[in-house]
Amino acid sequence: MIEQVLKRKNLYRAYHQVVRNKGAAGIDHMRVEALLSYLESNRNDIINMVANCTYVPKPILGVEIPKSNGRTRLLGIPTVVDRWLQQAVSQVLSSKFELNFEEHSYGFRPNKNIHKAVSQSLKYINDGFQDIVDIDLKGFFDEVDHSILLQLIYKKVKCPYTLRLIRKWLRAPIQINGKLHKRLKGVPQGSPISPLLSNILLDELDKELSERGLRYVRYADDFSIYAKSKAEARQIGNSISIFLRDKLQLPINKEKSGIRRPSTFELLGHGFVPIYKKGMKGQYQFVVKKSSWESLKRKLKGITKKTKPYSFKERLQKLAEVWKGWVNNYRLASIQAKLKALDEWLRNRLRYCIWHDWKKPDRKRKNLIRLGIGHRQAYAWSRTNMGGWAVAQSPILRTTITLSRLRRKGYESMLSYYQNTQPSIR
Repeated sequence: MIEQVLKRKNLYRAYHQVVRNKGAAGIDHMRVEALLSYLESNRNDIINMVANCTYVPKPILGVEIPKSNGRTRLLGIPTVVDRWLQQAVSQVLSSKFELNFEEHSYGFRPNKNIHKAVSQSLKYINDGFQDIVDIDLKGFFDEVDHSILLQLIYKKVKCPYTLRLIRKWLRAPIQINGKLHKRLKGVPQGSPISPLLSNILLDELDKELSERGLRYVRYADDFSIYAKSKAEARQIGNSISIFLRDKLQLPINKEKSGIRRPSTFELLGHGFVPIYKKGMKGQYQFVVKKSSWESLKRKLKGITKKTKPYSFKERLQKLAEVWKGWVNNYRLASIQAKLKALDEWLRNRLRYCIWHDWKKPDRKRKNLIRLGIGHRQAYAWSRTNMGGWAVAQSPILRTTITLSRLRRKGYESMLSYYQNTQPSIR
């Protein structure tokens, strides 16, 4: 297999994927932009070291990122060169495993996504399987047993060179706050190969669930099982917990695991609420959980702080980078009303930024006159004692910095985008 990994075409594909993914620099501070020139000088040496089993990965850089619950998640960022090699291995390795992965595994796979995962969950619920076994794997990416994982890879890939290389990546130390720490278990989140390795391990769980004829949905380490009764769900939960503990050596977070009903169940940021329509008793639809709305609004507010030194165009670009991904993620949910309200709030935030950028009273007066306000009124508003946020919501800016004028400057509403990206069949 190592020969397939080191083929020029495969390495070329891996390079372009790493560049597309962008990402931060690793422990050596080399950025993605510098990878091409580095490979032009060192590519053959790296390939020879990999082929001769003398290649030694650099330590990974540990970076803590905030989670929505106020805690942090530790990401492990390999160097750009290691990301390139990991991507090359992942491309070949996935071709060996992908066809044998189970149907209801939706994370980090071709033609699979969050929308298909939550849609399958909703189908189970609306088919009457409304007692849900919700199991949370405790620190999954930190708990993966290397021996079990490598043994599963060995069943399909007998190449000692590839296995040795993967083992080196798994055992590479992590640098946290300037100190190196040994890693004897776990798969670092943040590396190109970690999603595939997690799917290889958890495919054993998928196969166990499929052999038992159970209805389930799995997206990476997030999985749920659907049953017709609470007693059945409890029995399933107990037996699967034992399987995870004994066969895969994965601990369960008992505080976050349990038997749920649809109204108390959340999957990948989606909640489920009953449909109150005649003839649809016992049927549910998607909603977006409250914390996801709060997270989006918090990010938009951060970008539209008046003190951020962005031009109007830059601000719109940064906003779109945040909200477009969010809207795409939740486009199956019914969110029109809340998006409309959020759009209105965001437009006022933009007006606030524009008002602040005008700064001096004379500039405010001239700009208001240019936008059609009479001289006396423009003079009075340019010297108002009202705060900027109050002015942004007042008729003076709402009737001058109008929606049509914002659109001409590049503004796009979230609601319009949501409506234009709806699937033809809901």
